[in-house]
Amino acid sequence: MPKVRIRQVLSSVLCLFLLAGAAHVAGAQQLPTLAGQDKDQGQSQDQSLETLRVNVDVVQLFFNVKDRKGALIPNLTKTDFDVFEDGKPQTIKYFAAESNLPLTLGILIDTSPSQTRVLDMEKEVGASFLNDIVREKDLAFVLSFDVNVELLQDFTSSNRLLRQALNGTRINGGSGSGSGIPGMGGGPVPTMSQGCCTMLYDAVYLASHDELAQQVGRKAMILLTDGEDEGSKLKIQDAIEAAQKSDSICYVLLIADRGGMWNGFGEGAMKKLASETGGRVIDVGNKFQKLKEAFDQISRELRSQYNIGYTPANKAKDGTFRKVEIRSKEGYKIQARSGYYAIAHQQ
Repeated sequence: MPKVRIRQVLSSVLCLFLLAGAAHVAGAQQLPTLAGQDKDQGQSQDQSLETLRVNVDVVQLFFNVKDRKGALIPNLTKTDFDVFEDGKPQTIKYFAAESNLPLTLGILIDTSPSQTRVLDMEKEVGASFLNDIVREKDLAFVLSFDVNVELLQDFTSSNRLLRQALNGTRINGGSGSGSGIPGMGGGPVPTMSQGCCTMLYDAVYLASHDELAQQVGRKAMILLTDGEDEGSKLKIQDAIEAAQKSDSICYVLLIADRGGMWNGFGEGAMKKLASETGGRVIDVGNKFQKLKEAFDQISRELRSQYNIGYTPANKAKDGTFRKVEIRSKEGYKIQARSGYYAIAHQQ
């Protein structure tokens, strides 16, 4: 499949409305856009917007349960849990263990200069992970990010195509065709002495809004990165909001050559992204075995999820963020997203 370039489009300046506080953002922001996909653009945009305006009559939450040592807890039932929305108890309508439910997965791989010495390792271990986890009814895509965000392989269940996409990744620190004003997303403004850029926040936004938001069921993305953003148009909160609206879990594998360019400045943002979407951060450094073990852990978690559904007592669809908490009556640790946006379904 030919590569599809997700480019910066300076002629398209949009106003971004942040729904977290139901307040309009003062001033327009430039949004990263998805161009050139092999499907009707008007239809794609309509589908994406329709998906974002989810009908919240039923809220679904996928989550993991662990003991104090981090071991997954199987064979629990609905009566083992309580659910709260904005601190108020909710009535559980649906409960299941969803280990075999089809999975939609995105692999987001950092191809900025900081990854030069670890990229080949990422390709090998990532391809092995996809070969193990992607089944006939599952879908996965591969996306790289550096000075641009590039969709290397759209949704497919073909391990051959996914491996081919991973093998096609390359380091591209500023030599791409992207243009514009970097640093608008809150990351450091690159200088001529720095490798520009690492559009990490834009990549998460695009993977969520343009890819995963149009899918249903269990959804997750795995980021292989040192966690440091340079040059994104959007901020970390925009990326988190897009991931939450698409109901996607974000796992971050912090990977870098510690003797190279990595300084750890982006770790806090990555922990926020992961925790608020129901994933987690795993630090693998530049070790092959640690990377393999991290992928194995993620595979087990994705195949050992529970699914709870409830009808919110608060019926208002006012665009606000609703904080959700699942509590184990036995005191087990719950790994789940922090909430959802109550956005009205528009006809």
